[in-house]
Amino acid sequence: MYLYRRGLLRGASALPLVSIGHALAADKTLRFATNMAVEHPMNVRGQEACDAIATATKGAVQVKLHPNSGLGSDGAVLDKLLKGEVDFFLVAGFVMSTAVPRASINGIGYSFKDYAQVWAAMDGKLGAFIRAEMAGRGLIAMDRIWNAGFRQTTNSLRPIRTPDDLKGMTVRVPVSPLWTSMFQALGATTATLDFSKVYAALESKEVHAQENALAVVKASKFYEVQSFCTLTNHIWDGKWVVASGAVWESLGPRNRDIIAAEFDKAAGAERADLNRMNPELRGDLAETGLRINNVDTAAFQRQLQQAGFYKQQREIYGDKAWNLLQDNVGALT
Repeated sequence: MYLYRRGLLRGASALPLVSIGHALAADKTLRFATNMAVEHPMNVRGQEACDAIATATKGAVQVKLHPNSGLGSDGAVLDKLLKGEVDFFLVAGFVMSTAVPRASINGIGYSFKDYAQVWAAMDGKLGAFIRAEMAGRGLIAMDRIWNAGFRQTTNSLRPIRTPDDLKGMTVRVPVSPLWTSMFQALGATTATLDFSKVYAALESKEVHAQENALAVVKASKFYEVQSFCTLTNHIWDGKWVVASGAVWESLGPRNRDIIAAEFDKAAGAERADLNRMNPELRGDLAETGLRINNVDTAAFQRQLQQAGFYKQQREIYGDKAWNLLQDNVGALT
């Protein structure tokens, strides 16, 4: 694992060591940013990893978890990570794509059908390709991506049963051209908002709908301001633990191996957490009064095909990335 990352750091090592002074400060406290609510399994397991790192390094490395966008919006934190002003970021591919465009390819709508396809791709050649792309920007991703889950759609207007039900509905999407293109191809109006602003926008009816995994819907209490939840399963979403290359190199080989091992161990535990939670989440959310329905996902995929969405995305991501995706999910175009 270390030898692999050492190779990737050849490009990153030329970067100015802008944050080594803070990384090697007396308290040796590194900052680990997430945008998830405190109680989300990602933060629970993330905190366990931080504690384990401190124990395994005998206190030589301390990592402090900053949940709930405590260090700023996703875009601001990514900028700080690139500058070495934040040390670790649990970051979604679509956020990373502003700096590493192909990092968001896991977000191609209706590509992954199940977790068997997800892990074959993301623990295999597609994941390795994405990590190498990030290394080219001086960012070091741990080997195992964390599970944010298949994303579902909630709204305050009506049940969504076919793509036609999205017409006239304003859906909050992340600041991502991929998400915007997909929902517009499905007939919705889109509004791009940072995650920290979503609850207020739903409450004020500035937007009608949002899309996230059920764990996020529960942890963020979106059921308080939404009436309907459709299990659209439109995108599988994951998050990488990514380190600033300059800070990573400053930590030394033993500490790097410990940190990587503990974050990857936590990723495995968090994946299992979400698998256990998913069957329960639907019942829990239904008890809040959220009305839940299934859909025929094939109809939504056909709509994307007819709108030329997949053809457009293949041109954007390039044949290499697209073929690595299709190797695991089958032909999309």
